[in-house]
Amino acid sequence: MVIKLYHFWFIFQTLPFVVSIFKLKAKYQPSGDQPEAIKKLVHDLKKGHGYQTLLGVTGSGKTFTIASVIKHFNMSVLVIAPNKTLAAQLYREYKNFFPENSVNYFVSYYDYYQPEAYLPITDTYIEKEAMINEEIDKLRHRATSALLTRQDVIVVASVSCIYNLGLPSGYLESSLHLELGQPIVRGDLIRQLVKIQFNRNNIALKRGDFRVRGDIFEIMPAAENIVYQLELSGQKVKEIILIDPLSRKIIKQLKEIIIFPPKHFISSQPQIIQAVKEIKKELKERLKYFESKKLYLEAERLSRRAGYDMEMLLSIGYCHGVENYSRHLTGKLAGQPPETLLAYFPRDKNNQPNFLTIIDESHIALPQIRGMYEGDQSRKKTLVKYGWRLPSALDNRPLKFDEFKERTGPIIFTSATPGPYELKNSGQIVEQIIRPTGLIDPPIELKPVFNKEKNRSQIDDLIKEIKKIAEKRERAIVNTLTKKMAEDLYGFLNQKGFKVNYIHSDVPTLKRAEILTDFREGKFDILIGVNLLREGLDLPEVTLVAILDADREGFLRNETSLIQTMGRAARNVKGKVILYADNLTGSIKNAVKEVERRRKKQLAYNKKRGITPQSIQKKVERLIDAE
Repeated sequence: MVIKLYHFWFIFQTLPFVVSIFKLKAKYQPSGDQPEAIKKLVHDLKKGHGYQTLLGVTGSGKTFTIASVIKHFNMSVLVIAPNKTLAAQLYREYKNFFPENSVNYFVSYYDYYQPEAYLPITDTYIEKEAMINEEIDKLRHRATSALLTRQDVIVVASVSCIYNLGLPSGYLESSLHLELGQPIVRGDLIRQLVKIQFNRNNIALKRGDFRVRGDIFEIMPAAENIVYQLELSGQKVKEIILIDPLSRKIIKQLKEIIIFPPKHFISSQPQIIQAVKEIKKELKERLKYFESKKLYLEAERLSRRAGYDMEMLLSIGYCHGVENYSRHLTGKLAGQPPETLLAYFPRDKNNQPNFLTIIDESHIALPQIRGMYEGDQSRKKTLVKYGWRLPSALDNRPLKFDEFKERTGPIIFTSATPGPYELKNSGQIVEQIIRPTGLIDPPIELKPVFNKEKNRSQIDDLIKEIKKIAEKRERAIVNTLTKKMAEDLYGFLNQKGFKVNYIHSDVPTLKRAEILTDFREGKFDILIGVNLLREGLDLPEVTLVAILDADREGFLRNETSLIQTMGRAARNVKGKVILYADNLTGSIKNAVKEVERRRKKQLAYNKKRGITPQSIQKKVERLIDAE
């Protein structure tokens, strides 16, 4: 029944564009440069052009423009963001624009991740260690199950979407479809749930668990914080009820349900048996190689590791690090690319990708996508060389860039500062410089890192500036060069009595979203950060952006980085930027020049139409759903 449902959805997906399934809800209409940008992007998409770039300045409403483009098509959408924080913000924006559609969040589910590695110089093996965030894991399952059961799906993802995720066909075929009156034996249902990796737990249910009391089953799926209660009678499904796991209240009666496996790496028993045969063959060849080279330690190490894993696969269908055997479990050949989140998206009748991809802040996201493969291979080749893993583990990897391109259809890059790849390969560059609000890029002040005449450092001056911000109950962003500097400055300002917080990549994913919301709500006035306080963050309360050590040329202080960071003050009429620099670098000159160009264009537009700039008004919301 599940296969029939998917088949119907696939046929519907390939119908000509008639009426959009995406229902855009917004309190305003396109204005400024938006109408022309939407028109151009839609025109080229309908013409079948592959790549386009939306060059939109901060505060010009790029997300609304893209949402307006999405509503013209019956295509699932993948939105890729360069970090989890921006992904969370985009998830909330798209969810608000499309409340009737399925908007999902898919990022790495690790709060802490130490990859498996081996350091030959010190003979140190580092076992994989991770803390999985259950809330994010739930959202990942919600995304994949939505892609396999409906059409109107938007998935906002980080670059983790190009990592191995198991076969979508195995995930789909292992799902259970249950409906009222369906014949089923109690013991068979228990075995099927265990077979697809559900845990039997008769005490306290959590996601991926089920319990049985007589003929009553309670199942908590991986994608939701709800419980399905099934009652069997006469070896048939008598009743299906959706209940709240805490209050135990009935939410509604159901006629049918689809239960997806709680793990993405799922294999049938015949697949596991065949995979173990292939693993044994590979192990035999590898041990023969080690012994021929008199590498007896490596041979013993690999034999013990692979032997234990095969035993676990045969007994429970799963093992620690099962993804390293994905090539054998999926029946792929050596060197073939893995299946990723992209494989869960629909394809047309010619087996070509049939979805739209948006790469947000592409100047950062594209280099990340291009660089993932080499870094992953370097670490795994060492593990293979010294007998910690079989060579097939090299196929548990992210996609190469060419493979990524083959698995995506039309792409729209969005950025205020497009990179060389977008500029070279896009069929058109659509500019969106004019802000509908009339807002002008903030004025820029240049101040010395150390003022000899006044014997005052950049921190002394910063304190003077943020005192004004705190007194007015406004907000300020302070950008440092390193995480350590951010934490040290936080401690220093906290001791001075400022309401302050910091954010960087070591802060857990969901905690970052909470910090940004608290910042907007005014629970603190000063937010300190490094690289996360740049691209795309929508913080309209910010009236000051201070960039410390702005003349330290490099990745964090190049022209693109400076423009992006300064843009955080472009959503408020009171916004201003302070660059602390002793030297006027080329990056600073170019960034200031580009900002001045945009200011002149917006000022001319405002004067011609009699527009008075207005700060962006945006409701403060939690970025990630807690339900």
